Amino acid sequence: MVLLSEQWYGFSDENISQTQTGGRMNKGDLVGKVAKDCELSKAAAEKALDSVLGAIEDAVAAGDKVTLIGFGTFSVSERAAREGRNPQTGKKIKIPAKKAVKFKAGSKFTDSLK
Repeated sequence: MVLLSEQWYGFSDENISQTQTGGRMNKGDLVGKVAKDCELSKAAAEKALDSVLGAIEDAVAAGDKVTLIGFGTFSVSERAAREGRNPQTGKKIKIPAKKAVKFKAGSKFTDSLK
């Protein structure tokens, strides 16, 4: 398990506003930040990030909740079947039930946005 600094949770570092994507952080930017903060090569940081994301994905796909204290909780949300409308024709359509990934931000993460 890799522990990241509280700066990462708060997105308070100047790197966020100076990313190559103009204020948005993509995977490459995140890999670069992890590599720098943890003194790893970018390849090692990417491998660690892929491992963490894969573990979260596998757990949620199995129906488990994944809680990262201070950051947030990933879980599965059941969406009921419902009736909708085709926007082009206006006809009623049946939208089937499905599962979706739900993320609830933790208090430390939420507080960092204030």
